[in-house]
Amino acid sequence: MILGDDPLVREYADVAAAAGYEILLQPKIKNLKSQAEQVSIALELTNIDPAVKRSNLTALDKVLPETTAILTSSVTMTVLDQSSWLGMKHRVVGIAALPTFIAHEVAEIAPSIHTLQSSVEVARNFFLSLKKETAVVQDRVGMVLPRILCQIINEALFAVQQGVASPKEIDVAMKLGMNYPLGPLEWGEKIGFDQVYAVLDSLQRDLREKRYRICPLLKEIATTGNFWGGV
Repeated sequence: MILGDDPLVREYADVAAAAGYEILLQPKIKNLKSQAEQVSIALELTNIDPAVKRSNLTALDKVLPETTAILTSSVTMTVLDQSSWLGMKHRVVGIAALPTFIAHEVAEIAPSIHTLQSSVEVARNFFLSLKKETAVVQDRVGMVLPRILCQIINEALFAVQQGVASPKEIDVAMKLGMNYPLGPLEWGEKIGFDQVYAVLDSLQRDLREKRYRICPLLKEIATTGNFWGGV
């Protein structure tokens, strides 16, 4: 069962279906109880709207059997904070879910202090069935790759805003100079600038450090959906 933001939901559904899973996609909250017995693992992939995330997770927690693990995107909110909404905290495992990340060879997973090792193993085996290696990381906002990559995208947008170089020039420089598969602004478009903004906004609120200051251009793009610089 998969709930959350598009295109994340569709990406995970496609990969899981290719691995042989039957998918219950974006079921309506009112129908969860009737479908719960069919579910072997649930994924909640909301990053942008915490109210929607809370509604989805609390609904899942009420209807799923106690042994059914819930994998939840924790790039904008820790697993510990999400678990505070739930009765059965032991079965919740964080994952680093951003659009396009499911194509990577490694999946980051993060247990909270309440998560049982058996739930971690369920998450690990799920990703192994998708032919992904797993890395267990600490339960922190942004996790590892999302935190680093979103900061790079943010800095690239500062460079655009300040007239240092054009978006295309920045992408070419980073691909040729750093051997990146994509330039930072190309990456931002693929991930979604609204998702990038959500990660950085969460880091800024969680850590309150100047280095996570969000570029005004990123906020404008995330709000309007319009990248005036063009990539």
